[in-house]
Amino acid sequence: MPKKTPRKTDRRMFAALPAVALLAAGCTAMGGNDDGGAGDAVTLSFANSYTTEHPHTRCGIQAVADKVNEQDNGVTIETFPNSQLGADTERFTSVMAGDVDMDVQGSSALASSFAPVGVLDMAYAFDGPDELFEFFDGEDAGKLKDDFAKETGTRVLDVWYFGMRHFTANKAIREPGDLEGLRMRYPDSPVYLENAKAVGASATAVAFEEVYLGLQQGIIDGQENPIPTIAEKSFDEVQSHVSLSGHQTGSQLVVINEDRWQQLSPEQQDALAEAVHQTRAENRRCIEDEETRILDEWRQNGAMTVVDDVDREAFSRRAQEYFTRHLSGEQLTYYEAVRASAG
Repeated sequence: MPKKTPRKTDRRMFAALPAVALLAAGCTAMGGNDDGGAGDAVTLSFANSYTTEHPHTRCGIQAVADKVNEQDNGVTIETFPNSQLGADTERFTSVMAGDVDMDVQGSSALASSFAPVGVLDMAYAFDGPDELFEFFDGEDAGKLKDDFAKETGTRVLDVWYFGMRHFTANKAIREPGDLEGLRMRYPDSPVYLENAKAVGASATAVAFEEVYLGLQQGIIDGQENPIPTIAEKSFDEVQSHVSLSGHQTGSQLVVINEDRWQQLSPEQQDALAEAVHQTRAENRRCIEDEETRILDEWRQNGAMTVVDDVDREAFSRRAQEYFTRHLSGEQLTYYEAVRASAG
């Protein structure tokens, strides 16, 4: 049985949200089947933190909404991009409470609620999205999803690909030794800070909104993100090199409140699950097309020097040795399962 979630009447977490978002969230939470019967008409809120132009919005949550809404099976999905229903941490708390129905978040962020799921975002755990998807569709991931549901009261519907994370700096980073002396910005989360140690980086935690200014003023020397994010935030204006380290296969989990899921009929559940799964491939293509377009532009216009000859094997070997020594318990068990699935 999933852990009992907080009562839906506790709305204190929404105090800072815009009135429009509050009204929308309240309407979606009440729009379905209040008497607990399955299969009635229901409206689901589906939120994320990305802009409307980001692949996870236009090729992700909006694509799911379009697929489901056109079926006329009683389920309507309303989308809320750009953190309209709260920032990542508070938004997932809202999903657990049932105030937001669906969300898409990185496994490293969700690890604050269930630590073992963070292994999906560990440095060089996977060598690209094929390995990520293969693991996620296997038996070991099934147990991980079950344990996550028991702990959080939410169900993981699928995993989407966020993109490979790469280093930027004002110099090439081809091997672990090239990180020495550089203050590299990492997100302030346990998984990311451990990733920094695993590859030999000196991590400086800086809020995402402050990264551009930090790079511009020399407070930090470099950062790491997927190519579309680097371009979207104009980091190419304040960094000269992007080194294609591919040190993390970014993963995003699509989650739904378990009580809300149980209100759906089997037919509605199948339709929603299938829409999310079908979108996985479309979303990946969208991400990869954007990566290719941006890298081609940088190579042609010289906005950034693209460093292709990164010794990924040296980084990967160092990361695996680090995690094998420092992980324990369930995290180590799942990490070893991930590495075994990746061969």
